Amino acid sequence: MDNITILIAFAAGMLSFLSPCVFPLIPAYVSYLTGSSFEDGKLVVHRGNLIYQSLFFILGFSLIFIAMGASASFVGRLFAQERELVQRISGLLIIIFGMQMTGLLNLRILMSGKVWETKPGMNRGAVRSLLTGLAFGAGWSPCVGLALSSILLLAGSAETLWSGIGMLAVYSLGLGVPFLLISWLLTYSMGIIKKMGKWMPLLSKINGWLLIAMGLLLFTGQLQRLSAFLAQYTFWEFNF
Repeated sequence: MDNITILIAFAAGMLSFLSPCVFPLIPAYVSYLTGSSFEDGKLVVHRGNLIYQSLFFILGFSLIFIAMGASASFVGRLFAQERELVQRISGLLIIIFGMQMTGLLNLRILMSGKVWETKPGMNRGAVRSLLTGLAFGAGWSPCVGLALSSILLLAGSAETLWSGIGMLAVYSLGLGVPFLLISWLLTYSMGIIKKMGKWMPLLSKINGWLLIAMGLLLFTGQLQRLSAFLAQYTFWEFNF
């Protein structure tokens, strides 16, 4: 997996985290995972427990996303002889997803989503956090779905199965790292959520235009050329 693909996958994870469907709900997620509450404008919780529960939550949705990446890559390999066609179709779909996020399109079929919830009576702990992460990954919100679907399309057009798995692992990392950081900051103040909340509509449009650009690169076959060009100026490479 080349450097530009790693960057795209990680950025997609971060953009998913910053989507209007996810970022404003982080306080609720963290409070639910740790069984804590907000007092005096901050989350009152033992920070060690916060990190512990958050890691299992991240592991949960990572397992789901990585499994999706493996499935997409497997399907893509079945059409290996038609790789150029697969890339063009994938690029076109990614462009449509981007146009949906920018507001240029308003397709109801792309705004449907399924949310799975864990049972409220379940004891709090690592198992609950893991199951909540699995539920989050299996029933992601529509906003996350567009960015995630784009990475899955890239995984489907990847040359190897491990490349697809690697893309979704990096995507999960891009979603998990800011989740840990914001969760930690909530123990000091909720101010960051309120300040960033007003930027959500703009971030959504930026996310959309980035998807459109990525789709155009994939559709025209320039994504691989760009990756090869940038590889000449980088000193590290992940080979999946």
